[in-house]
Amino acid sequence: MSYPNQNPYGPPPGQQPGYGPQGQQAGYGPPQGQQPGYGYPQQQPYGPYPGGQMPAVQQQYPTVMPGGVKAARVMLFVLSGLNLIGLILAVAGLGGVSKASHNTSSYTAAEDITALNVGKGLLIAAIVLIVIFTVVAITLALQFANGGGGVRVGTIVFGVANIILSLCTFPFGLVHTVLGIIVLVFVSKDEGNAWFNRPRY
Repeated sequence: MSYPNQNPYGPPPGQQPGYGPQGQQAGYGPPQGQQPGYGYPQQQPYGPYPGGQMPAVQQQYPTVMPGGVKAARVMLFVLSGLNLIGLILAVAGLGGVSKASHNTSSYTAAEDITALNVGKGLLIAAIVLIVIFTVVAITLALQFANGGGGVRVGTIVFGVANIILSLCTFPFGLVHTVLGIIVLVFVSKDEGNAWFNRPRY
């Protein structure tokens, strides 16, 4: 004697839900011969890019020298010109001191002779420093077009040294102080960093 089906919406007695033809028709499993997820986009484990890796974003480098870098190079040439003027004045001063020391007589006070010698030594040291700073400034300025990170670092070091030295001669070195700050700021900016670190082929 068979009992009527208690659940008219369920599977017949003796059959597990989700199996058999009725289960497939009711959507309890994938169709025969078809793998799960077939026909649908497969979800990537790490993102929507092949291989699960985000593509590397290439940094854009300038192909033309930025305006700030050009301004820094111009300031270096201006500093070189001012140094040449200072060099001429220092050489003229050294010539005057040397002439005065030769004209001293045996009756000249020892303090005056010592002062002349000290002045001559200071002028010689100033001439050497001016020559070094002028050569470095011109060399760095000429390397701005093709130089790399070393030129940028060298320019920053030069700017700092120029500022310190000009502060020691304040107020005569005020112009050098201002120009050194301009060079330092423009080269240290992001556009200066991008220009000097650009790839070279």
